[in-house]
Amino acid sequence: MTLRSWLFVPGDSERKLLKASSCGADAVVIDLEDAVAPEAKGTARMQAARWLAAHRQQVLSGQATARWVRINPLHSNLWREDLAVILSGQPDGIIVPKARGPEQLRMLSAELYELEQRNGITSNATRLIAMVGETAASALTIPAYATEELPRLAGLTWGAQDLAVAIGASRMRDGAKGAGGWTDTFRLVRSQALLAAHARAGVALETPYADFADLKGLKATAEAAKADGFTGMLAIHPDQVPVINQAFAPTEKEAAEARRIVELFAANPGAGALPLDGRMVEQPHLLQARRVLEALRG
Repeated sequence: MTLRSWLFVPGDSERKLLKASSCGADAVVIDLEDAVAPEAKGTARMQAARWLAAHRQQVLSGQATARWVRINPLHSNLWREDLAVILSGQPDGIIVPKARGPEQLRMLSAELYELEQRNGITSNATRLIAMVGETAASALTIPAYATEELPRLAGLTWGAQDLAVAIGASRMRDGAKGAGGWTDTFRLVRSQALLAAHARAGVALETPYADFADLKGLKATAEAAKADGFTGMLAIHPDQVPVINQAFAPTEKEAAEARRIVELFAANPGAGALPLDGRMVEQPHLLQARRVLEALRG
């Protein structure tokens, strides 16, 4: 299944958790980090574990969204407590905020291995997505994710807002009121995250769009992310989910062309390149066409 929309839900909000699975997101990410005040961390963990357990049966029957959890950073003293509680709910994966490099993920993987054994979970079943480039130091480690041996790593995303705070940037985008493209530093981090994710054949998730009321701006941003090669996008409000889902779904034009390319090669087995509408289509076009049709099947 192609996971387009990844909705963050505060772990300490029972009301929001109750609504999470019905909002249409491909993946629900229970947030134990930024959206939860320090004094509410314990409550958030327990509610997250209960939600994960309650929705596990739906996952087993193939009817539910993917269940992920964003834990607290690995340089904090909170993440081990997060894992000790939530692994009982057998989440599909963990989003690792403010990741500082592959070595941190190896440490986390070792901890997960022990917890998986205790909770009857198949080894390496708990996947990881690293949030990279949220500090200057972590941004410099992004290329390493492309080649390191990290069996759990399912993909990468990046955090524009945290990076801006970390480096003291007063703008992230060019143009009036920040309506233009990313400035050079943010463009570099974004591009490296995208390339490293694809180098691993993993998911590449666009950073959240902060103005959740601006659905027009979100639409343009999500469409640009898809066009640039991102496979999905993080959401911070349920209203963003349908916009992201539509933006990352193949258009009718894309689907029609994909079918024509697949049918053309099926009718000419063994061909490496074939003419179509005055241009040549080759094996990379066939691969992309198959991806489009796979996305349509969900």
